[in-house]
Amino acid sequence: MNAPLTDDLLNQLQGQPLADIGSQLGLSPSQTSNAVAAALPLLMGALGRNASQPQGADALFGALQRDHTGLDMGSVLGSVLGGGGQGGSMLGHIFGARQQGAAQGLGAVTGLGSNQASGLLQMLAPLVMAYLAKQMFSGGGNAASQQGASPQMLGDILGQERQGIAQQGGIGGGLMGAVLDRDGDGDTDFSDLIGLAGSVLGGGRR
Repeated sequence: MNAPLTDDLLNQLQGQPLADIGSQLGLSPSQTSNAVAAALPLLMGALGRNASQPQGADALFGALQRDHTGLDMGSVLGSVLGGGGQGGSMLGHIFGARQQGAAQGLGAVTGLGSNQASGLLQMLAPLVMAYLAKQMFSGGGNAASQQGASPQMLGDILGQERQGIAQQGGIGGGLMGAVLDRDGDGDTDFSDLIGLAGSVLGGGRR
């Protein structure tokens, strides 16, 4: 099993969108690509976790329908780059008490540090929400738009996505597990992931 939504969104961000995100954060192209590739599974996995909770899928479905339907990805990115998009408040809903740990973990495994990692997550969160809304409501040829979107369908889709991310492994899957599946004591150890990240990022620079 793969993670088709995460992979598709990452593909859509290739080129100028990634260049613009990297420029905004002061990152090199390789830093940006690696960081976004680690951040997207974390965001998607967190949404999948939320949708599996009681009333979680209903709440997320309502938010997508109310606030994110019909938004063009390019317009959302433009708003985000201009300081809009409410990414900070979205992260609070997406990660809850794990928000700080998410930024710390992403910063640790990518070498960005928690402040830049938090900025990246704030930029990506509105893009992820707009992307999911398009998948659910905009007739993109996917199962949801063909069969009629519902909270249960959203929960099922995100649950499969989360499982796919976990099975893919790598930095994205490992980071998702470390951040979302910990016991909340604030003592998450990212050392194993940092070693993995070093080998992957080092390989990417050869």
